[in-house]
Amino acid sequence: MKNVLVGLKRVVDYNVRVRIKNDGSGVETEGVKMSINPFDEIALEEALRIKEKGLINEIIVISIGPSESQQQLRTGLAMGADKAILIETSADLDPLTISKIFYNIVERENPLLVLLGKQGIDNDNNQTGQMLAALWGRPQATFASKIELNEKKATVTREVDLGLETIEIDLPAVITTDLRLNEPRYVKLPDIMKAKNKPLEIIPFTDFKIEVKNTLKTINIEPPEKREKGIMVNDSQELIYVLKEKGLL
Repeated sequence: MKNVLVGLKRVVDYNVRVRIKNDGSGVETEGVKMSINPFDEIALEEALRIKEKGLINEIIVISIGPSESQQQLRTGLAMGADKAILIETSADLDPLTISKIFYNIVERENPLLVLLGKQGIDNDNNQTGQMLAALWGRPQATFASKIELNEKKATVTREVDLGLETIEIDLPAVITTDLRLNEPRYVKLPDIMKAKNKPLEIIPFTDFKIEVKNTLKTINIEPPEKREKGIMVNDSQELIYVLKEKGLL
């Protein structure tokens, strides 16, 4: 059976105004709306479109995190995924450890493709997809804004600094998705009800026997400095004068 693995991370909803904890140790999540990482939602939407074209048979969504992550997995099932896997842990894992977990699932499920968001909006690491491809020994295509598949290859248009780059990679492979790839569908109530009957497997993180070595430590988190209030100018000459005064011209 041809299947696709899609990673779904639980993050603070992008519409929520982030608040820093008083002790600077992180951001407030208590009582805050949590959602699927937007880049991961795009990855799932792309997997659904690939399945609708008849190129794959099954979509498996995976999340690594606390028990509450079942909510995001159920949303993924409601969108159209076939089954879900939660690697349950309360630990704050680094990208390499997360990649090793994904690799364990890859070895078990033998997917045609792994689709991940290019980064999480909470820490912006942009590392998991690349590390997974290295562990798996398979090709990767990052920052995808267009994906075309056939039985053996994928043609991927990538967003790069100077524009767009199109590459062809052999399958199986890892692809990370960018914002302009697609627009995720809305979840309908009947689909939410159906998702309750779809399989959701929970695996304790300790079952993987992976040694956790966090090489990064967050010392402190601070909000950005407040922006200065803008001013209105009457014409271009006044604008030039103000910019010169500020040393910007």
